Amino acid sequence: MEIIPTMSVKSYGVALGWCAAAFLVRFILAAYGEWQDRTMLVKYTDVDYHVFTDAARYVSQGASPYQRATYRYTPLLAWALIPNIHLSPLFGKIVFIFCDVLTGTLILRILQLGGCPERVAVKSALLWWLNPLPATVSSRGNAESVMSVLVLSTLYTLMKHHTRTAALLYAMSVHVKIYPVTYCVPIYFLLGRDYHRTSPGGITHGFKDGFSRWIAELFWPNKSRLEFVFVSVTTFTLLTGLMYYCYGDDFLEETYFYHVTRRDVRHNFSPYFYMLYLTSESPLSFAVGLLAFLPQVMLLIALSIRYYKDIAFCCFAQTFVFVAFNKVCTSQYFLWYLCLFPLVIPTLRMKLSEALCLTVLWFLGQALWLYLAYHLEFEGKDTFLAVWLAGLVFFAVNITILVRMITTYEEHQTFVGGKLALMARR
Repeated sequence: MEIIPTMSVKSYGVALGWCAAAFLVRFILAAYGEWQDRTMLVKYTDVDYHVFTDAARYVSQGASPYQRATYRYTPLLAWALIPNIHLSPLFGKIVFIFCDVLTGTLILRILQLGGCPERVAVKSALLWWLNPLPATVSSRGNAESVMSVLVLSTLYTLMKHHTRTAALLYAMSVHVKIYPVTYCVPIYFLLGRDYHRTSPGGITHGFKDGFSRWIAELFWPNKSRLEFVFVSVTTFTLLTGLMYYCYGDDFLEETYFYHVTRRDVRHNFSPYFYMLYLTSESPLSFAVGLLAFLPQVMLLIALSIRYYKDIAFCCFAQTFVFVAFNKVCTSQYFLWYLCLFPLVIPTLRMKLSEALCLTVLWFLGQALWLYLAYHLEFEGKDTFLAVWLAGLVFFAVNITILVRMITTYEEHQTFVGGKLALMARR
């Protein structure tokens, strides 16, 4: 894969050096984690990694990965980690680390393709390569970096107008985890009549022919849309059919239905968890859980219609809303939108002081929740209500951040106009 084909020699060397450094840091963390696991009571390796490895062991013996309790992922992940059993228990971590570093490379390439200046593109990629959160998550053996690569690869191939490849990658991402299904609406809108007549990543704004053309532009099928729908649906159906043939109802229940009907009443960042906890024994509990999806759906559709022409910003905003409004929200979910965040930075006109202030508020909101959750979980203190209130504070911080990003994005469009607006979308 060509990493940075259009960059100057100097910028290429800088980016390649940071890419290598990012991989080295993550590998050192993984090696340290092996030492900590052997010598300390508190383990470094994510418990999910042991789940993946156990599932891979079952698969290597010809059994179902779902014989491992709490394995709720695609069997493809268990198949891919069979070398954990026969080669080295570190194999999976190395794969996740590689995907983590590749995520930064894809961020760099997407920004380059969008016409972003080299220095800005490299600095944006560094926000991922030097970010301690994804570095720690991947080196602990969490598989979220696989999703980051699939999602960003989908956006990259869309910007390159490789519709069928994008559809294939998109179907794989939805198969691995459900949440990218929310991108189907803006992607369909993006593949409109002007899709192949514009530079990568952007479509001209405005509809001069009135409401009827607007409706036709959004919904009328064309070759690109039909190709994308056919390839993505066919790929997803074949993958799902193969997994169902191999593992039956267990596959559907654990990989898909569990996540749709899940009502996690344990403490988490979600503003809904306390309500779901109080209604867990009610006959209306299931209906309450389904109604929690309504705000998500309304906001996701609105964002799709408004921002689909800037697909990176649209997917970021959608993912941010999906996570913030979800029935279950844990720290690893933040990576779903953090991998998209560097892509939208060049489109914002926000003062550095305001950006730093919002970042500090985001971390403080988490710290407050974690402090109260620690007293609840490890010290047995009755802070259950306080944990929920802290979750509401963090929810308010998230909404404030999203509103400010949307506002400064709009100001950027109005203030800059022609040249830089096109640069953000080319």
